[in-house]
Amino acid sequence: MTLAAPQHRWIDASVDTCEQVNALIAEPVIGRASWRPGRWRNWWVALACAAPFALAFFVGLYWELDQGVGVFGNNTTIVWGFPIANYVWWIGIGNAGTLISALLLLTRQPWRASINRFAEAMTLFSVSIAGIFPIIHLGRPMFFYWLAPYPNVMGLWPQWRSALVWDFWAILSYLLFSVTFWYVGLIPDLATLRDRAHHPLVRKLYGAFALGFRGSAWQWSLHQGLYRTMAGLAVPLVCSVHSIVGLDFAASLMPGWQESLFPPYFVVGAMFSGFAMVIILGALIRHALNLKSLVTDRHFDAMAKITVAAACIMGFGYATEWFMSWYSGERAERSYLAYALTGHYWPLYALMMLGNVFLPQILWFKRARASLPALITVAVGVLMGMWFERILIIWNTLGHGYLPTLWRVFWPTVWDYAVMAGSVGFFITLFLLFVRILPSISMFEVRELAMQERDA
Repeated sequence: MTLAAPQHRWIDASVDTCEQVNALIAEPVIGRASWRPGRWRNWWVALACAAPFALAFFVGLYWELDQGVGVFGNNTTIVWGFPIANYVWWIGIGNAGTLISALLLLTRQPWRASINRFAEAMTLFSVSIAGIFPIIHLGRPMFFYWLAPYPNVMGLWPQWRSALVWDFWAILSYLLFSVTFWYVGLIPDLATLRDRAHHPLVRKLYGAFALGFRGSAWQWSLHQGLYRTMAGLAVPLVCSVHSIVGLDFAASLMPGWQESLFPPYFVVGAMFSGFAMVIILGALIRHALNLKSLVTDRHFDAMAKITVAAACIMGFGYATEWFMSWYSGERAERSYLAYALTGHYWPLYALMMLGNVFLPQILWFKRARASLPALITVAVGVLMGMWFERILIIWNTLGHGYLPTLWRVFWPTVWDYAVMAGSVGFFITLFLLFVRILPSISMFEVRELAMQERDA
C-alpha cells in the first residue's frame, strides 16, 4: 500500500472532477454493467451466504417467542444471558456510526466524506437489531409496548427505575434521530441519482425521496444549516445513549458493576468497536465497488490511529477496574476480580484482553497501519474482544455475586448461538442490500473535497 501525494491527501490524484466522483459512486447503484467482471456475481454469492443466517435469526426469534426464554441458557442466577450481551454489543457498534459522522463533521475532518455514509447505515442496521434483543428477553414480550407511556384507561405507566425503560427510550430516540440524520445527508445524493438514472420508474423513486432538491443556493444553505445543527445534537445524544447502557450495570449493587467509570468507558468501547466495524466495511466496499481512489490508504491509517488510541483507553479502564476492586477492600469485589482472572471463563477473559488491548498495539507501527490484512485482523479481534467483554460482564458478575450458594455457570444453548450468528447474518444481508440500492459514499461531500484538493 502506497500513500497518495500530499496535494491529494484524501482522494487519489486521478479524480479531480465532479463527474468522475458521481460516476464512481453512482454507477454501481444504477448500472450493473459498471461493476467489475464477476463482482455482480460475487454480490449474489455473498447474499446467498448471509441469507441462511438471517433466516436462522428469525427462526430463533419465532422459537423463543413460541416456547419462552427457557430455550436460552439463562438460569435463576444469570438471568441476563446472550440477549442482553448481544444488545449491548450491537448498540455499541450502532452508536459509533453517528458519533463518527457527527464528530468528524463538527471538527472539520475532511476524511469523513468517504466513510460517513456507510458508517451511518451501519448505525441504522445495528441499532435496529439491538432493539430486538431486550424484547425477546422479556418474560412477556407481547407486552413490550408497556414500556412506553401511552394513554390508556388502566392508568398504566412505565417504571422509570427499571433499566428496561431506560433502554427503550435510549434505543427509540437514537434510532429516530439516526434515521433522520442519515436521510438528511442522503437527499442531495438521491437528487443526483434521480438525474442520472435511465429507467423512468427508478428516476421517479429517487426523485420522490429527493423531496424536490434541485441544488439551488437557497436549498444548499438550508440543507447545510440543518445538517450541521443535527450533527451538533448527535454528539451529546450518542454519549448519553451509551452512558445509559453503562448505567444499566453501574446503577446496580452487584460486585464488578458499581463503577462510576462505566458511562464513559462504555462510550469509548462503542467508538472502539464501531471503528473496527467501519474498517472492515470500508475494506469490503473499497474492494467490491472499486473505490480505491476514494477510500484511500490514508483513511485506514487515520482509523488505525484512533483504534490504537481507543485500545489504550480501554486498557486504562481495565486497570482502573482491577485497582478499584483491590483498593475497595471489599471481599465480594476481590472475589469477583479473582474469579474473572482465574475462574471458569478465564480463557475468554484472556481473549478479551488480547483483542481489546494487546493486538491493537501493533498499529503503533506504520507498516502495520499500511497493511489491510493486518488492519482487518485487528478489527476482527476488536469485535470479538468487545463481544467477550459484554458477555463476561454478565456471566462473571451474575454468576459470582455476593451469595456463594447462588454461584452458577452459564451454558449457552443452540438457540443462543443461532440467534447470535443469525443477527450477524441479518446485518450483512441488510448491508448488502444497502450498497446495491443507495450510494455507500456521500457524493456531494466527496465532490466538495475533490474540488478543494484540486485547487489546493
